[in-house]
Amino acid sequence: MKKRIYYITISVAVCLLIGFLSGFATQTSIDDWYVTLNKPGFNPPYWIFAPVWTALYIMMGVAAGLVWARGSYHVWVKTALYHFGFQLLLNALWSIVFFGFQNPLMALFVIMALLVLIVLTIKWFKVVHKLAAYLMIPYFLWVCFATVLNYKIWELN
Repeated sequence: MKKRIYYITISVAVCLLIGFLSGFATQTSIDDWYVTLNKPGFNPPYWIFAPVWTALYIMMGVAAGLVWARGSYHVWVKTALYHFGFQLLLNALWSIVFFGFQNPLMALFVIMALLVLIVLTIKWFKVVHKLAAYLMIPYFLWVCFATVLNYKIWELN
């Protein structure tokens, strides 16, 4: 049990750190460039993103910790965690490309690749720990929504 809590704590901290660092790229453009963009009617208010992403990063971290606690020596665990790590990097890259580089089209390609990696991560998490896979579903659904939002922002601008 202590081992599981340890792995979950580290995983949650890493996910929150990635989210925090991604926030720097977001902050560079949120108050000037982003406000000038045409957005679809279903664009949520800006204040909603921080609490949603915080909850999602915590759930992702718990999921990764549950998988990691199954034993990093096992090939399925390693495969699941590699997918998780790569999708987490693409998650951060999306913020850099969309907000930092102010490039919604390139960000759209990044987020589509991210969706594929999330699906693969869920698949491998399910092999190792079913609850971990289920904890990733809200993240997948939010990124689906973000993909549509990203597309519409690109289309409208």
